[in-house]
Amino acid sequence: MPAFKLVVSDPKTGKSQAHEVKDAGAQLLVGRKIGDVLDAASIGLAGKIMITGGSDKAGFPMRRDTLGGGKNYILLTAGVGYRTKEDGAKKRKLVRGNTITEETYQVNAKQIEDSAKSS
Repeated sequence: MPAFKLVVSDPKTGKSQAHEVKDAGAQLLVGRKIGDVLDAASIGLAGKIMITGGSDKAGFPMRRDTLGGGKNYILLTAGVGYRTKEDGAKKRKLVRGNTITEETYQVNAKQIEDSAKSS
């Protein structure tokens, strides 16, 4: 059974909370992609959340534009998983795809609907 660290951020307050998701709640996250919206009640939270990213056990970040759940070397010029001080620099980096798998350790999400609205 997979287990994830789910970090849910609230854009209105700018604060985030970490939750441990195991067993049935974690099984609901497997196969979801970055950008998917799901009801947080199925995980044990209030409102709705949107998956925004994550990383695997080794720390490789998930990228929205990389398909699948495996790791791939892609050529990066900017964005998630790449930082540079030079303009126009390119580098081939190892990143994880946009699908949550059992190798995923941390899942980042943002709250898009408050529990007050959903009640």
